[in-house]
Amino acid sequence: MRELKNITVFCGAGSGKDPAYIESALQLGKFLAEQNIGLVYGAGATGMMGAVADGALSGNGYVKGIIPQFLVDREVAHADISETIIVKTMHERKAMLEEHGDGIIMLPGGAGTLEEFFEVFTWGQLGLHDKPIGILNVNGYYDQLLKTIDKLIDEGFLEARFKTLVQVETSAEKLLEGFKTFTPLSTRTYEDIQNLN
Repeated sequence: MRELKNITVFCGAGSGKDPAYIESALQLGKFLAEQNIGLVYGAGATGMMGAVADGALSGNGYVKGIIPQFLVDREVAHADISETIIVKTMHERKAMLEEHGDGIIMLPGGAGTLEEFFEVFTWGQLGLHDKPIGILNVNGYYDQLLKTIDKLIDEGFLEARFKTLVQVETSAEKLLEGFKTFTPLSTRTYEDIQNLN
């Protein structure tokens, strides 16, 4: 059984149009706190990021935020979280977000959220980490993304087995259940890529 001390959450700095998005972030934060699992996230105070942190804090959870100095200068950092790590660049932030979590969950978000997700998804394929990755698919928000991943497989650019690196659920409870029993896959090789063609 995999131990989950901290979960990294990728999500938007905006709130989105559907109130269910913010509610899902609040509930995820609360659930992590209830499970005595720390939250690691991008340290923002607004939108989905602020909501997931506020949810965890409302349950007396531990919240670690990682943020580059230029965003602190724009006054978007959450002032009430347990720990804030200030870095120089977005690259450092992403590396530390992956490093400090025992698993990764993506909530609704925009281009930055997707970029973070695809980086850790790629790192998982390359064997740079062996952590479970989850998508909390709130009200079908990521349905089109999942179709795109299927298209990558259909067209021979992604091995079908790597789709299992990403667990997709509509509840945080089910995601964490899956995380605890997650088994990493063997690392992608050049021969694997050649066999796609």
